[in-house]
Amino acid sequence: MGSSCFNGFRLRKSRSKHLQLPSSSAKARLNSDTVNMDKKRFDSFESWSMILDSENVETWEVSKEDQEEWTADLSQLFIGNKFASGAHSRIYRGIYKQRAVAVKMVRIPHHKEDTRLQLEQQFKSEVALLSRLFHPNIVQFIAACKKPPVYCIITEYMSQGTLRMYLNKKEPYSLSTETILRLALDISRGMEYLHSQGVIHRDLKSNNLLLNDEMRVKVADFGTSCLETQCLETKGNMGTYRWMAPEMIREKPYTRKVDVYSFGIVLWELMTALLPFQGMTPVQAAFAVAEKNERPPLPESCQPALAHLIKRCWAANPAKRPDFSDIVSTLEKYDECVKEGLPLTSHSGLVSRNVILERLKGCVSMSSSIPVQA
Repeated sequence: MGSSCFNGFRLRKSRSKHLQLPSSSAKARLNSDTVNMDKKRFDSFESWSMILDSENVETWEVSKEDQEEWTADLSQLFIGNKFASGAHSRIYRGIYKQRAVAVKMVRIPHHKEDTRLQLEQQFKSEVALLSRLFHPNIVQFIAACKKPPVYCIITEYMSQGTLRMYLNKKEPYSLSTETILRLALDISRGMEYLHSQGVIHRDLKSNNLLLNDEMRVKVADFGTSCLETQCLETKGNMGTYRWMAPEMIREKPYTRKVDVYSFGIVLWELMTALLPFQGMTPVQAAFAVAEKNERPPLPESCQPALAHLIKRCWAANPAKRPDFSDIVSTLEKYDECVKEGLPLTSHSGLVSRNVILERLKGCVSMSSSIPVQA
C-alpha cells in the first residue's frame, strides 16, 4: 500500500510539564475548560488521527501486566480510511501483517466514569469472547490493543458491509427464496455455533451481520455478548429495541432464546428488505412488542413455511421458540426443496417455484403491525 493511503498506527506518549499552580477558582475554571476542550478534541475528526503518529514507535512498549496473547504488534498495523462510526467508536480499514483488516477503535473518556467503566467492560468482554470463537460464520478475531485513551480490536475485513446496508439497496420483497435461505443459513449456523459455546449474543440484528466478497454472512459485534452462565449478572436490557425480545425489554429473566427472537426479526428483514417497525421510534417499537404483543406485519398470504418459522422464532413465550439447531435443520430442508424445484412444505401441494416467489412478494402488508399469539 502506498503511504498516501495508510499511516502506521502509533500511540503518542504523554509529556508532562512543570506548571505553576493556579488559585482554587482559576483551577476550577481550568479543570472545566480542560474537560470541555478534551471532549471537543476527541469528538473531532482530527483528534482520532493524533494516535496515528510514528514518532515514538521504537520506544513504545506494552507493559508486562498489559501484555496478552492477543496483543497487537503495532509496528505491523497500518490504518486506512474510516468507513463506520458510533457514539464511542470508529471503524477503519487497515492492513495488519499484510492482511486486509477492520480496526475498531474505542475512545475511553476519562471525564465520564460510568461510560469509561462500561466501555472498558465491553472491550474486555468482546475480546475474551471473540478470541475463543472459530467458525466460518463468525467474524474472525485477529488481535487487539489497549492503551488509553484508545482501545482497538482488529478483525478480518468484510468488504460488502452490513446486511442492513445490503438490504437498503434492494427493492422491498425483491430477494429470491434462494438468496433468503442462503443468507438465513449463514446466520443461523453462526448462531448455532455461538450457542454451542455457551454465548448469548444479545444484539443480533442486520447491522451486526457482515458480508464478505462471496456474499457470505458472518455474525459480528460481541460488545454486549456474555456467557449464558453470567448474563443475569448484568443489569438492564441489552441490544437494540427493534430486534429485542419482549422479556429483555421488560428486564425479566431471559435465556439464549432472546437471540432466536432477534433472528425471527432478521428473517423478516430478509423477506421484506424493510426496517422492522418502520414509522415507529425505537421506544414505540419496544412498547408495541412488550405491552401490546405486536410484531412486524406478516399476513397469512405469506409463503406458509417461512411465515411459520418466523412466528415460531418470535413467539412471546420463549419456551415455544426453536433452538438454532432446529432452525438450521429446517432451513436446510427448505433449501433442498428450492434447489429441486419443489414446494417448501409437503402439504402445500404441487406449487411451482414462481408461485412461491409471488407469495413472498406479497408477504408483508404495510398497513399495520399484527398481534402474535403466544
